[in-house]
Amino acid sequence: MKRVALLSAALLLSVTASFGSGVLVEAESFRDKGGWAVDQQFMDQMGSPYLIAHGMGKPVADAVTTVEFPETGTYRVYVRTFNWVAPWYDGEGPGKFALRVGSRKLSATLGCTGSEWMWQCAGKVSVRKGPVSVSLTDLSGFDGRCDAVYFTTEEGDVPPSGSAELAAFRKRMLGIPATPQTAESFDFVVVGGGIAGMCAAAAASRLGCSVALVNDRPVLGGNNSSEIRVHLGGVIELGPNEGLGRMIREFGHSREGNARPAENYEDAKKSAFIAGEQNVKLFSSCRAVAVNKEGGRIKSVIVRHIETGEETTLEAPLFADCTGDGTVGFLAGADFRMGRESRDEFGEELAPAAADRMTMGSSVQWYSVDAGKKTDFPVFSYGLRFDETNCEKVTMGEWKWETGMNLDQIADFERIRDYGLLVIYSNWSFLKNGLKDNAKYRNRELGWVAYVAGKRESRRLLGDYVLKQDDIDKNVFHEDASFTATWDIDLHFPDSLNSVRFPGREFKAATKHIHIYPHAVPYRCLYSRNVDNLFMAGRNISVTHVALGTVRVMRTTGMMGEVVGMAASLCRKYDASPRLIYQKHLGELRRLMREGVGRKEGLPDNQKFNTGGSLKAPRALRND
Repeated sequence: MKRVALLSAALLLSVTASFGSGVLVEAESFRDKGGWAVDQQFMDQMGSPYLIAHGMGKPVADAVTTVEFPETGTYRVYVRTFNWVAPWYDGEGPGKFALRVGSRKLSATLGCTGSEWMWQCAGKVSVRKGPVSVSLTDLSGFDGRCDAVYFTTEEGDVPPSGSAELAAFRKRMLGIPATPQTAESFDFVVVGGGIAGMCAAAAASRLGCSVALVNDRPVLGGNNSSEIRVHLGGVIELGPNEGLGRMIREFGHSREGNARPAENYEDAKKSAFIAGEQNVKLFSSCRAVAVNKEGGRIKSVIVRHIETGEETTLEAPLFADCTGDGTVGFLAGADFRMGRESRDEFGEELAPAAADRMTMGSSVQWYSVDAGKKTDFPVFSYGLRFDETNCEKVTMGEWKWETGMNLDQIADFERIRDYGLLVIYSNWSFLKNGLKDNAKYRNRELGWVAYVAGKRESRRLLGDYVLKQDDIDKNVFHEDASFTATWDIDLHFPDSLNSVRFPGREFKAATKHIHIYPHAVPYRCLYSRNVDNLFMAGRNISVTHVALGTVRVMRTTGMMGEVVGMAASLCRKYDASPRLIYQKHLGELRRLMREGVGRKEGLPDNQKFNTGGSLKAPRALRND
């Protein structure tokens, strides 16, 4: 059920005289979303999720809800929206949609003007007191987006645009209390429902902890979900702790490949895996938005449902940041790095001479399908020109379609994702409408384009140890050796030909795979050095940019999660901090890692693909 706030003029004026009687409808809470999808990826920057009409060039079905109007009258209507091609094109954009109130379609075409998120005036409408149908009508299929709709009877009553003011306005209008009214307590709170978070939650659960698992999407798996479609990588059940990784066989998909049909990634198997853990409570479609601390410890995390806006406080003595972006760590003031270290700082030959902010990018994957007959695609030209010499003559794009390496993967993430969409649509439009010899594409149409981008790198939280290239090259022994990294040092950078063709606007990546000897990573990389009760697992652990190239694949991050879940159980057993497990209980952690907590019987041997190459000796010790 959607959340609609109805405020009387008296109540609103008691807060601020600048607002009149109004009705706010959050788009993500529409009762029937039709073909529109909830996009939560950027809510930390813009304050809210929004609805996106991701039709790949074909208009999607209307999103419809019912609004209870407090009084009969004429209402001015404002829609918060964004012309998403504005960074590259000075003109009317493609993300067009209309608003219908009752039987009347308002005159304004929305989503195609302006250069930033804004409240666009949709017009005026007369309505009677009581329930009235409101719908969003997509006019293009090209990712029109709606954050919220505001109805007001007072002239000049336009909602604020500033982030802090808008957040306060939302809470007032929606009747959301300043502090969450619901609190739940657990032994362990894991934020992030990718492979690392799933394994952390399951491991701790099987060792007796009550666990909250927070996932900000409706499906589990992160980059391995059907929303992004990156296959699992790395080798499991290897090294000094061979028990690690067996758990992944329980839910890991069996078919290899990126950018394949949704069923290949077996979302239902992941859901069943977590549902089968009796000690795990899943907070699906919930995002961590705030942290409460006492001294150097996290006391609780506040999570917000991405559709209802309802907030819940999750209390625990232990937390794990498996968000990829290090969101919980950032909110808690944990030390972190972002970008590339200098060559001299850690003595890494693969690092640049000077430190910079460059990261690996994010991929917007896609594929086309044969429709069996000639198909059309709209002419799409919004600031990015393709021709016979620079177009990509392909029928699909997977990991190499990667953007944003020179941008901020958090602050600029919507722009990064949107550029990925711009490239795909622009190139496909040329193949369909401009390429002279396009027989290969005549009967093909876009079958799937991701709107959730697959991110590789952003914040890396700092632990008591920072893994570096030297550790990997020399296979440095650490007494707290935990999971084993097997993937190559795989650092992405802009493709050289793509840079020539699109200087400063690259959208393809290249890499040089540097094989490694399997290396067991210190446990000290898996907890924060300055937030006493915070673990981390995934691409946000304590490593340099160079070392991230080998630990970031998902079978490897799953094993990180297992280690964190095991360590959390020992923290509970001994009332200890993550650091104290290293200092006083390392032997017991070793025993758990060797034994593992994955099922021992009846597991399929289904994880033999995308394992990468490996050396027979550490790279620094080879003579060839």
